[in-house]
Amino acid sequence: MKEWRFWLAEQRQTLMAIGIFAVMFAIYVANHPAGFTANVVQTAANKSVLLAFVAMAQTLVVITAGIDLSVGMIFILTNCLASWLVVGGAGATTLGVIAVLGSGLACGILNGLIVIYGRLQPIVATIATGAAYFGIALLLRPYPGGSVNEGLADALTGKLFGGIPASLVALAAVVLVVWVPFSRSVLGRAAYASGSSEPAAYMSGMPIRRAKFLAYALAGLLAAIGGLFLTFFTYTGEAAYASGNAYTLFSIAAVVLGGVSLFGGKGSVIGAIFGAFAFRTIGDLLFVFDFDPLWQPLFQGVVLLIAVSLGAFGLFRVRNRLEWFG
Repeated sequence: MKEWRFWLAEQRQTLMAIGIFAVMFAIYVANHPAGFTANVVQTAANKSVLLAFVAMAQTLVVITAGIDLSVGMIFILTNCLASWLVVGGAGATTLGVIAVLGSGLACGILNGLIVIYGRLQPIVATIATGAAYFGIALLLRPYPGGSVNEGLADALTGKLFGGIPASLVALAAVVLVVWVPFSRSVLGRAAYASGSSEPAAYMSGMPIRRAKFLAYALAGLLAAIGGLFLTFFTYTGEAAYASGNAYTLFSIAAVVLGGVSLFGGKGSVIGAIFGAFAFRTIGDLLFVFDFDPLWQPLFQGVVLLIAVSLGAFGLFRVRNRLEWFG
C-alpha cells in the first residue's frame, strides 16, 4: 500500500496533466461539428505532437535546473533544412533525415558545450545560439518553399490500422527510444540530482557535467524531430521568427502544466507531453466555440501565467527545499 501511495505522490502532477487534457479534449470533441471521429483525432494529434516534441526537449534541460530558449529556433532551422534535404528516393530521403537529426543534435551539443564548459548562464547562452540558428534558417529559406518526400510524410501523418494517428505512434516510439533509456541511466539520475541540488550531487561523485551535456544534446535532437514533423505536415520550410519564439514559450508552458518543476529535479516528459496536448487544445476549444482568433493569444498568455504561478505557489507551500523533491 505504501508503494502505491509513493507512486501516486510522485506522479500526481503527471496524472493531473492527463486529467486536464482529458477534460478539455472531451469538451472539444463534444462540441465539434463532426464529433469524435478518426479524422478529428488525427488532426488534433498532428498539431499537438509538434509542441510535444519541443516540450520534451525543454523538459530534459529544465530537469537539470536550466532552460533552453533555443529549442524553438532549432525547430525552425531543422524544418528549413528538411525542406532541402528530405527529398528524392528512399536512399536520398534516409540520408536527408539523418542529416536533419544530426544537425539538431549538433545544435544541442553546441548549447551544452557553451553552458557547461563555457560556464555561461543557460538563458543567456541559448538566447544567443537561438539567434544564430534562426540566422542560418533564414539563409536557407529567405522565402517559404521547398518540398519533402510525400510518401514518408503521408505515412507519418496519416492513420494506422484504420484510426490510430501515426504521429502519436511516432511520438510514443521516441519516448521509448530516447526518454526511457535516459531516465533510467546513471546520467539520467545524475541530471535529476543536479537539478535537485548540484552541490550535493557533486559531493556524491555523480557525473554532473556529462549528464547536463547529454540533456542539452538530446534536447537538440528532440527539437529536430519536431522540425522534421513540421516539414511532413506542411510540405515546406519557412524561417518564421514568430513561430520559433512561440514554440519556445509554449514549450515552457507545457512543461509547467505537465508538472515539471522550473527549479529542476522534478517531473518527466510524459507530463510535459500531456501538458503540450492540453495547451494545444485551448486553440481547438476557441475554434469550436467560435471565439475571435484575436482572443487566442490572450487565453494562451493567461494559461501560461497561471501555469507558472501554480509552480511557484507549490514551492511556497513546502517548509524546506528537500520536501519539493520528496
